[in-house]
Amino acid sequence: MSLLRTAARRGKRTLISAALALTVAAGTGGWAAGSAQTAVTGPAPGAAAWRADHSLGVRLPDPATAPPADVARFFASLTDTQRQTLAARHPLTVGNLDGAPLTLRYEANSLALKAERDRQLARATDPAGTLQDHQRARKAADRCAALLAPGRRILAFDPRGRGQVAEVHGDLATAEHTAVIVPGSDIDLASFDRAKDPYGTPTGMARSLRTQMAADAPGTRTAVIAWVGYTTPVGIGPDAATGRLADAGAPRLARFLSGLTATGTPAPAVLCHSYGSVVCGLAVPRLGHGGIADLVVFGSPGMRRDNVAELHTSARVWAARDASDWIGDIPNVELLGLGHGADPTDQAFGARRVSAERAEGHTGYLAPGTDSLHNFAAIVLGRYGQVR
Repeated sequence: MSLLRTAARRGKRTLISAALALTVAAGTGGWAAGSAQTAVTGPAPGAAAWRADHSLGVRLPDPATAPPADVARFFASLTDTQRQTLAARHPLTVGNLDGAPLTLRYEANSLALKAERDRQLARATDPAGTLQDHQRARKAADRCAALLAPGRRILAFDPRGRGQVAEVHGDLATAEHTAVIVPGSDIDLASFDRAKDPYGTPTGMARSLRTQMAADAPGTRTAVIAWVGYTTPVGIGPDAATGRLADAGAPRLARFLSGLTATGTPAPAVLCHSYGSVVCGLAVPRLGHGGIADLVVFGSPGMRRDNVAELHTSARVWAARDASDWIGDIPNVELLGLGHGADPTDQAFGARRVSAERAEGHTGYLAPGTDSLHNFAAIVLGRYGQVR
């Protein structure tokens, strides 16, 4: 009978938590504040033409199914001229092909961005378009032009949907310590490196983290990747409260990380912010016990895992949340698809708690001068004794 009473109490608490989650959502704008997104899945446009290309006399690796390690071996078997020819002929495929040589992907994405910029400029003056169409096209062209600025290393670019992109800060080919930033809601091509709230963007976070590492370890070669390779939720709504978009994004993140391993990149620390931690919670078990050195989640609503053991990783798992972050008001529940489960900062979850006392709000964790930024830099550098 005592077991039945315990189960009943737990069930009651779960229902109360679910009701509270709905209340919080309503109090912060309700479901109407967020619009449902169509997840971008599968390889970038042009995959069919790539598969049909037999100009080299061999079958090209399928961008949808070939493991990154096989992709790396394929490109290693080609001459430089052959690699350059494929990149020029299929820039969107090569630019997004995990396991392909890093410099080749940079070159391919430069070509893809130029083509998309020109396409958008043509749309901006198309007589058949509306004024709104023209304005949207000009903004899209400007975003492509910004990513084409000298010195930028674009590791992935996909114009579908709201746009996806990954950028490398530093020299990934020679880096001794690396990190990957996985952002949360409202991030896409347009907001990748916006001026407003810069440390809530992947670019701002990556730059701040690398600057801190340079200050803490002068002369150490580092690289940070700002990765927006999945369709993020917009606003507060069902997409943010469920795992649908995370389910679609997790295989993409796992494949991307496997691609880094295949090209010889040192195992990175993966830093997951907000809804990005949901994506990471679903992606990391796909990697097995290798591939990443550390997993850091901050401002997390949950990872859809009950504890660290369910991540099935040998990586060190860290968690941070500052006291002023509104995400702490969201009940940690997962019921009928609503909510993301256990709080990673809870001692019972099993992650190593990281101080974020001086961070402010939901997007201030990597702002200069915060203890969370200092701690994250120490983690990426492998200086674990300096983490508070």
